[in-house]
Amino acid sequence: MKWFNDCQTLEEVKATYKKLAKQYHPDLGGDTVAMQEINKEYAFASAKAIKDANLSEEETEHEILSSEAYRNAIEKIIHLDGITIELVGYWIWVTGDTYPVRAVLKDAGFFFASKKLAWYFRTAEYKVSKGGKKSLDEIRDKYGSEVLNDNKPKKRFIKN
Repeated sequence: MKWFNDCQTLEEVKATYKKLAKQYHPDLGGDTVAMQEINKEYAFASAKAIKDANLSEEETEHEILSSEAYRNAIEKIIHLDGITIELVGYWIWVTGDTYPVRAVLKDAGFFFASKKLAWYFRTAEYKVSKGGKKSLDEIRDKYGSEVLNDNKPKKRFIKN
């Protein structure tokens, strides 16, 4: 387990995976073989971290299933240009220039929140009533936020 040797908790495993996915994902110019090895080691490291956390059988199953679902969702969209992927609480939020990639987001299991002008992904157990009244900034303030990528296009200045 060369990639995840220093990870002691599930949070550390997930953070390491996100960093490695940005570096080695084939859609981002990385190596397919390395990414496959990382995925295998991630599954093993996640299972070990979950086992070491002394969770109940139900909690263990939940952690494994939700971890896999989030990883799959992020992998399907991390290569998209013009978007920002952000983990807020138990939800993944996508903002930026999402209109051109809306079909990919939808296929990856994301839903559009029209009042927030953002896409979100969550597993079934983390539901909220339809049309939540909090803004995305209020949600960030309440749960904290971690940007997983920032693929917004850079502005270019042309000298005359």
